[in-house]
Amino acid sequence: MGLNDTPSANRLHIGFFGCRNAGKSSVVNAITGQELAVVSDTLGTTTDPVMKAMELLPLGPVMIIDTPGFDDEGELGELRVKKTKDILNRTDIALLVVDATAGMKETDQQLVDIFDEKKIPYLVVKNKVDLLSEEVTSGMAKKENEIFVSALTGEGIQACKERIGKMVAVEDMKLQIVGDLIQPSDFVVLVVPIDEAAPKGRLILPQQQTIRDILEAGATAIVVKDTELEETLKNPGKKPAMVITDSQVFGSVSPMVPVEIPLTSFSILMARYKGYLETAVKGVTAVETLKDGDRVLISEGCSHHRQCGDIGSVKIPAWLKKYTGKELEIELSSGRDFPEDLSPYALVIHCGGCMLNEREVKYRMKSAMDQGVPFTNYGITIAYMKGILKRSVEVIPGVREMV
Repeated sequence: MGLNDTPSANRLHIGFFGCRNAGKSSVVNAITGQELAVVSDTLGTTTDPVMKAMELLPLGPVMIIDTPGFDDEGELGELRVKKTKDILNRTDIALLVVDATAGMKETDQQLVDIFDEKKIPYLVVKNKVDLLSEEVTSGMAKKENEIFVSALTGEGIQACKERIGKMVAVEDMKLQIVGDLIQPSDFVVLVVPIDEAAPKGRLILPQQQTIRDILEAGATAIVVKDTELEETLKNPGKKPAMVITDSQVFGSVSPMVPVEIPLTSFSILMARYKGYLETAVKGVTAVETLKDGDRVLISEGCSHHRQCGDIGSVKIPAWLKKYTGKELEIELSSGRDFPEDLSPYALVIHCGGCMLNEREVKYRMKSAMDQGVPFTNYGITIAYMKGILKRSVEVIPGVREMV
């Protein structure tokens, strides 16, 4: 992925939901102007969620998601409905596509109830208006969150796109990772260890995103390995405005960085960017109350081949057991495989969440909190166990006062 590519986690996720044969896929194709989804009169043509990253004016980079019918039946149908429910956990805007000739069904109302429960902004798109007479449509009472369209003729499609564009809060499109914490002409040192667990020939996504954010702020990014940091900081001239490190080398990096230079990590900045840093700072203190036999879930938003020095499956479990002195049961989850029932766990330690959009990360956090399970993340946990948590969040207003 290049620095100019917009990661899927940073794209607005727009999900299309509804009953079978309501015309969801046809509406998707009409709104995107592309043949993204297979269209057929046969019930249940869409059998799995179809996702497509694209540019959609006036919104910009978005992720379009076409889902199976929510009224699907049978054993396979139940699995498809479950997949649709999973999609809801990462949907920023929901479009409920309804067959205007049939009206709202009980299943449609169930979806509306889920939208309300999950606080997902939604628009009811009444499709197939071309099959109704003008007399019938003019007599229909339109609610504020409804719009009439025809995927076949294109009627109402542009108006629908404009309505979607107005459902996005302007401030949500201006989130920054670190840009608001630095000034133009500052220079920031990024510490990136290169070991057996590092991807060959590329930087990981949080590192790419942070570099881009620094450049957009008019500042300069200097990237060094942890083994070169001390020499870099000795160079005369302008003092770095901040040092941002990979969390796994927090312990060795901290002594090298003078106390007057702010120090934090990619993982901590990502937790802030995704909106769960405060919860993570509060949740990490549960490390102190862990007992022999407690189960700890270590969860990553991405799926990758785990190396011998993997941070989630090797390093954090080892540090955690050493710090607590307890015999802990460590369980791992990755990608979309996040347990619904978190009650068996004494603590959830999540990655920064760079591969997940903000809504899905917050869903995971809320699931833990609702079940009374402390929730924190990699960077916060490592900084806490290394005794440098206060320093690592000192640069972040509103959080530094919590430690």
